[in-house]
Amino acid sequence: QVQLVESGGGLVQAGESLSLSCVASVRIASITVMGWYRQTPGKQRDLVAEISNDVGGIYADSVKGRFIISVDNARNTLYLQMNSLKPEDTAVYYCNARARNYNIWGQGTQVTVSS
Repeated sequence: QVQLVESGGGLVQAGESLSLSCVASVRIASITVMGWYRQTPGKQRDLVAEISNDVGGIYADSVKGRFIISVDNARNTLYLQMNSLKPEDTAVYYCNARARNYNIWGQGTQVTVSS
């Protein structure tokens, strides 16, 4: 049902900022929970941040104080503002949307942070 299109990844130096976008094919308000996950080769896909109407933003300890998850309901878009990037943040970042009857992933966007 829901389709997610991600963009914004790239190569940056440590300390710089980057913003990721995820455009949904339905109203953001109709999705129970949206989030960002990241994965490196050979490792599990891990939660970076989630957002919902009831709870607001929830962040992994490793990104608290540096990353901000937000939504623009008018544009049906989820964002991840990444500040003070570190080499450890290098990964493929995936947008996720889930509700009672689906769990959908975007195609992923590569973020590489050089030291």
